[in-house]
Amino acid sequence: MTTNASPHPSAVSDGASRRLAGTLGPGAIVFMVVAAAAPLTVIAGTVPLGISAGNGAAYPASYLVCTVVLLFFAVGFTAMAKHLPGAGAFYTYITQGLGRHAGLGSAFLALLSYTAVQGAVYGYIGAAVNDFVTAHGGPELPWYVWALAVTAVVAILGYRHIDLSGKVLGVLLVCEVGIVLVIDAAVILRGGGDEGFSTAAFHPGEFFSGAPGIALIFAIAGYIGFEATAVFRDEARDPGRTIPRATYLALLVIGGFYALSSWAMVSAWGDEGAVAIATENPEGMITETATRYVGAIAGDLVQIFLITSLFAALLSFHNVLSRYIFSLGNSAALPAGCGRSHDKHASPYIASVVQTVSALVLILASAVAGLDPVTEVFAWFAGVSSVGIVALMTLTSVAVLVYFGRTRVDRRLWNTVIAPLLGLVGLAGLLIMTVANLPLLVGGSSTLAAVIGVLLVGTFAGGAAVAVLRPHAARHDTALPQHHTNDTVIDKEIAR
Repeated sequence: MTTNASPHPSAVSDGASRRLAGTLGPGAIVFMVVAAAAPLTVIAGTVPLGISAGNGAAYPASYLVCTVVLLFFAVGFTAMAKHLPGAGAFYTYITQGLGRHAGLGSAFLALLSYTAVQGAVYGYIGAAVNDFVTAHGGPELPWYVWALAVTAVVAILGYRHIDLSGKVLGVLLVCEVGIVLVIDAAVILRGGGDEGFSTAAFHPGEFFSGAPGIALIFAIAGYIGFEATAVFRDEARDPGRTIPRATYLALLVIGGFYALSSWAMVSAWGDEGAVAIATENPEGMITETATRYVGAIAGDLVQIFLITSLFAALLSFHNVLSRYIFSLGNSAALPAGCGRSHDKHASPYIASVVQTVSALVLILASAVAGLDPVTEVFAWFAGVSSVGIVALMTLTSVAVLVYFGRTRVDRRLWNTVIAPLLGLVGLAGLLIMTVANLPLLVGGSSTLAAVIGVLLVGTFAGGAAVAVLRPHAARHDTALPQHHTNDTVIDKEIAR
């Protein structure tokens, strides 16, 4: 039934308070995604571990494999995005494909996974800042003091309009990517190390030597934050075009950057030399490479930009988590106040405050427990996140196939069946390998790995229980005030 009556002022106000706004283009969203991936942190921290514990000099090929798998996944992901204009990302897809129970279970699993990875990065940045300050004659303070200081800055930026975060991330990203590309160029222009350029990554036999499963686990961890392209849908300039472009561009940029830079690192030291230094001095491999090929000042810049890389990742994860909480507040799974946006900044300010409080709890709990910021806080929380995120992507792949099979709103075989199925097979394999090697990711403790497994499963079950206890939860998610897309536009996009 239609009416010409004007809406009640309070209704207008409430609707406006639950709408996010922004003018982000593909480039700005790619900045968010790539910043969350923390490229310099991956090159400095993950690459040496992948080389030493994985498949040695062939490790760079792991990023090519992961990029291909995620590109298959992205085909179905972006095809379904045109029909789901909500900002809930993975959990919105899973809800539409597999139902409310699985949807809310995945939403709570996503909250745990991203909160865990944020806690991991807070531990790492606290230690990194302290090391840098003490190395330059400053006072030595507990890691959590620096982490709390960084939390305050992230909280201020996360509270304000998303465009401000996008500009900050853009500057930081250019710095950290720039220094790595300078190192890459120096290695390439000198023709590699004494042995020339490495060719191990181009030989399948080399790739499957050692422990390729572990190598792929370390590689896939570099793509965490990938779903942010859809999370920022409501703040995109033209969601129908911006989100698919940003998704593919982000994957190609991330995968290409990791593959090129890790290959340059191996080439700089030679196949055997790279494995040796990655095993003996993993945390100093990138710094020594920079000093050797560019100069001492490059080594200092790497230390500085590593800190800014970690900060950029924290800000990106904060924004992603805030929007998850915002969406859950609007879907009745969390208190309604979490779904309110700021009148001036059009930001999920209450959700941002909630996210800041959860970060403070993790930092303070880790400090009270006396955990080491790198070997325990970073390693353990990152282990939780790795399993959770890969599980979410696997569930989303299943949801895409079920959704298109049931609704038939898109009959393109490649987009709705073949590519999503290939992505599912790849992600399922990665999930199995991640679970099987979880003890390695958390310091070799089978007991801790079991506890993490129970925590992840319990969190998913808890979310499903909320769907039972609160029947309206997750039913309103796709009806939120968003950038609505009418059927005619959808039909044109499908035809195109």
